[in-house]
Amino acid sequence: MLGDAALAQDVVQDVFLRLWRRPGAFDASRGELGTYLRLMARSRALDLWREGQVRGRASDRLKVVIDTPSTDPAELDHDGGEVRAALSQLPETQREALVLAYWGGLTAAQIAQRANVPLGTAKSRLRLGLARLREDFGDPRERATPAASVA
Repeated sequence: MLGDAALAQDVVQDVFLRLWRRPGAFDASRGELGTYLRLMARSRALDLWREGQVRGRASDRLKVVIDTPSTDPAELDHDGGEVRAALSQLPETQREALVLAYWGGLTAAQIAQRANVPLGTAKSRLRLGLARLREDFGDPRERATPAASVA
């Protein structure tokens, strides 16, 4: 399933450690021990496989951002240099959160875990960073509907 013997060994060790630490989690009335262990191993292997898929997609996104011009409507009127300059003006924590979210593909929860901060703090960093970028570049939604400003 994983295509990597070392990862498979990690899964087996993790399953046995979980059973060792929480033997009461196994309920013999619900099934056999072998079935329980196989299900735990399958679940853990799927988790690792999915994490690998997310990492692969995130690194692919980063390569695309670096190697090709942006087609994001928010960046169409600005070249990459302007965006990088605006990002460099943000506080480090906000810049890191935005880069991880938009180019790394991480969720706010993953950013919070990575930065070892509460989820609300990670969300605030994203919100404040975006607000600051909107101030620098103007909100593209406002430019897209000029009739709305007349009304």
